[in-house]
Amino acid sequence: MITPEQLRRAARLTPANVSRWHAPITSAMAEFGIDTPKRQAAFLAQVGHESNSFTSLSESLYYTDARRIATIFRTGFDLDGDGVVDPDEIEFARGYVRRPEKLANRAYANRGGNGPESSGDGWRYRGRGLIQTTFKNNYRAAGNALELDLLGSPDLLLQPLPAARSAAFFWWSNNLNNYADSGDFKGLTRRINSGMLGMDDRLARLKDAEAALCPR
Repeated sequence: MITPEQLRRAARLTPANVSRWHAPITSAMAEFGIDTPKRQAAFLAQVGHESNSFTSLSESLYYTDARRIATIFRTGFDLDGDGVVDPDEIEFARGYVRRPEKLANRAYANRGGNGPESSGDGWRYRGRGLIQTTFKNNYRAAGNALELDLLGSPDLLLQPLPAARSAAFFWWSNNLNNYADSGDFKGLTRRINSGMLGMDDRLARLKDAEAALCPR
């Protein structure tokens, strides 16, 4: 089992966060077969990046730049379907600046089991947990697997143990141990973030985690 000191070094945690996260993380990894140093190092690197070293368990949808909104959330803001960010789309996106709930409801509408913008599902089922569970269908699947009412109480994923278990369930359900076993960290990252965002940080975290867990 990973010791608290190993977890601190592997995941860049403060002493307070080690105390908060050691039991949930080790329990979740054991539950879902993340059970070798290589697997554990890859898992901690990825969840560490996704959660900013275990400090952020809810997706931030607070944006101050309309162009950035229109660029990132193309599904909700590509009004003419041409794949290009147009001035009209940027102007439309201004109505979502500094309005995270409104943005979530627009960006995540009519996808992944979510209802229309007016349903509130986008905000209700926004990203939560160590690997951000997003969309109603994914909350349902995780809730069924973890035996938690995540549809009715999505904020359960803001608690350490459900947050860790949901991340480990995602890992297991996407066969990410196979990528870790073969050393295909880029392929693993692509399964978590198709845009490969934050790759430098993920690799740096992997190096830290391997140094702590995989001594040579």
